[in-house]
Amino acid sequence: MSAFALTSGRFVREQLRAPLTLVLLIAIPVFFVLIFADVLGEFSKALGGTLATQSATAISAGWSAAFLSGTLAFFMVSSSRAADRRLALAGLGPARVALSRIAAALALGVTVTAVAFLALWLRSGIGHPLHALVAIFAFAAIYIGIGAVVGALVSDPLAGSLLVLAVFSIDAFSGPQMTSAASGVGTYLPTYHAANLLIAAGGGQGSPAADWRGVAAVALGALTVALAAFWLAARARSPR
Repeated sequence: MSAFALTSGRFVREQLRAPLTLVLLIAIPVFFVLIFADVLGEFSKALGGTLATQSATAISAGWSAAFLSGTLAFFMVSSSRAADRRLALAGLGPARVALSRIAAALALGVTVTAVAFLALWLRSGIGHPLHALVAIFAFAAIYIGIGAVVGALVSDPLAGSLLVLAVFSIDAFSGPQMTSAASGVGTYLPTYHAANLLIAAGGGQGSPAADWRGVAAVALGALTVALAAFWLAARARSPR
């Protein structure tokens, strides 16, 4: 086994060693699909949005993947700075440490996506399963970038986790079909195209090429930013 695969596997086990984390990987997607979907639907109605019940259920699976992936990425950076710098100085170098971290984050994102997809499938079925799977993973990938950036910039666990939650809340409650003004402000949110894909997939509809291109560009951009954040966290600081 290569050093890269070994290190990535250890990073994954590091995140999953707490039994509570394993419980949350199942509990949060179920909570979002069963309960948070109703909250989104009621919130949309109150603000003049048009988010239907089936669409709200579908998009809630994406939000569960986003919430878990963003939180895990944040703590992966914020709680491991010293360890990653020691690994980099021991011979791995910051680039390989960052690549191992991003591989571990993606492995966790795939796991979260699978659980959220299964919860959605069991709850209400999916019109376009493959489209929905890609869209849910896009939510996870985008929030890996957001969580990693917050982790690189904010060292305090409470402040950082609250910041990730704040970004998540603004994003979730200002997305497509959520409010009468969502078509304006919502188009600038990071998950706008992924949300459109997931809403359409949940309703058994296809999506325009613009949304697919938008999802690919934002997800790849987010993962690139996450890689830079992991590298920055692992890079040794020069003494002042």
